[in-house]
Amino acid sequence: MKLGYFMMPLHHIDRDYHTTLEEDAEAIIYADELGYSEAWVGEHYTSAVEPITSPLQFLSSLIHRTRQITFGTGVICMPQYHPGVTAGQAAMFDHMSEGRFIMGVGPGGLPSDFELFGVMDADRNEMMVEALDHILALWKGDPPYDIKGKYWNIRMPDWTHHDIKLGYVAKPFQQPHPPIAVSGMSPFSGSMTFAGSRGYIPVSANFVGEWSVASHWPAYLKGAEQSGIEADRNLWRVARSIYVADTDGEAAAFVRRPGGPYDFYYEYLCTIFERADLRAAFVVEQGDDPNELTHEALRDNLVVYGSPETVARKVLALREKVGDFGTLLYAAHDWDDRKDCMKNSMRLMADEVMPRINEALGARDAAD
Repeated sequence: MKLGYFMMPLHHIDRDYHTTLEEDAEAIIYADELGYSEAWVGEHYTSAVEPITSPLQFLSSLIHRTRQITFGTGVICMPQYHPGVTAGQAAMFDHMSEGRFIMGVGPGGLPSDFELFGVMDADRNEMMVEALDHILALWKGDPPYDIKGKYWNIRMPDWTHHDIKLGYVAKPFQQPHPPIAVSGMSPFSGSMTFAGSRGYIPVSANFVGEWSVASHWPAYLKGAEQSGIEADRNLWRVARSIYVADTDGEAAAFVRRPGGPYDFYYEYLCTIFERADLRAAFVVEQGDDPNELTHEALRDNLVVYGSPETVARKVLALREKVGDFGTLLYAAHDWDDRKDCMKNSMRLMADEVMPRINEALGARDAAD
């Protein structure tokens, strides 16, 4: 199993924007040094807590400051852009990174962003699929383009000039296109079924219960079977909030600290779930009363924390519950004033937890 890094990112409400951007860059550079295989960055326009507006722009600043890590957008919110914009920017980034790129796409997830871009009442999933199909058509074809859709029509009959290559949309470095990923957070996610129908990479969010994560692979498999695609579990990325310390006691005290990075993270999300009337999808256990959902319950049950031995055991138990997956995505949390602790957790995860996990998985495979 591989280890990647996923950041929304999410920082405490009182922190300075410039400082958090520097912190996020430092975290990915450190993940690269530790051998994390991937770094995923989210996109939000209208949250001071989740302040990266363009993951591609942010990640482009890290291409030459890292050595081997692959960059993923987690995700580009497709309804918010004309497909030509996304096609051009993603193709350029793919060349700049020389193929160290996974294009994660989605319909968006922040209600205030929906208001900003005027898509609150739109069928955003339908818009996402159409935008993606338009992008793939642009990358596959040559001008003059004539691509029709419900939300966007792309036609260039007058200003395509082959002699000077005017009217040409850039093609990506990876052919026929970069790997495409789709995120899922709802139980039995329709996004996962769509991903399976195309053979795309499925990514399960870190802030949903294990019961919900367990529903994602069957949903993915349903889509794959409908399209006659052989589903590959190694494609599946599962994100989890993780904190590793020298002892279980140290880890528990850190994670449960009121106002600490993990406490604030789930308090912020729980507030959004409540105001958007979405608590039912995020209960810790299937069948729990959504009205009784608290951020403390999310924090204590969704964060994988403990000593290296304990965290390895918990990850293996997670894998037994949800099924095999190829990459564990370690979710980023605000470093706050505990930078050394957060970096130490990342190091322990890479150097001590993952070897234990992979040794156990190797022994299991050998026994089979």
